[in-house]
Amino acid sequence: MPRGDKSKYTDKQKREAAHIEEGYEDRGVGKKEAERRAWATVNKITGGGKKEGGSGRGKADNKEPAEKGGQKGGAASKARPKSARVAAAKKAAATRKKNAAKKSAPKRKTTMRKGGVRKTTRKTAVKRS
Repeated sequence: MPRGDKSKYTDKQKREAAHIEEGYEDRGVGKKEAERRAWATVNKITGGGKKEGGSGRGKADNKEPAEKGGQKGGAASKARPKSARVAAAKKAAATRKKNAAKKSAPKRKTTMRKGGVRKTTRKTAVKRS
């Protein structure tokens, strides 16, 4: 088997490598370097190709390399100034409040009249003076 041959990798491992590679490219890493890092990560997680015919017994996946990315993300947010984090938190709170208001907007109420005809009414908010 020539070096770099991916025939012993499962479809899942190939998809995983493609996804990791895409993430590296989004962060500005070159195509070849992103591919190299992606396969290195897949190998670290799964221990190499998992298809039948390889030697040894099945081994559990090592999740540590995948968790490492989350730790890096946390460090990146900690590096931001406190004022930026506070502003982002306030903006998120305002968005949640706005979306909650949309959900509690007046809805149409449907009732049955005599004779099987539907009647639709709209609830209206009472203005306080």
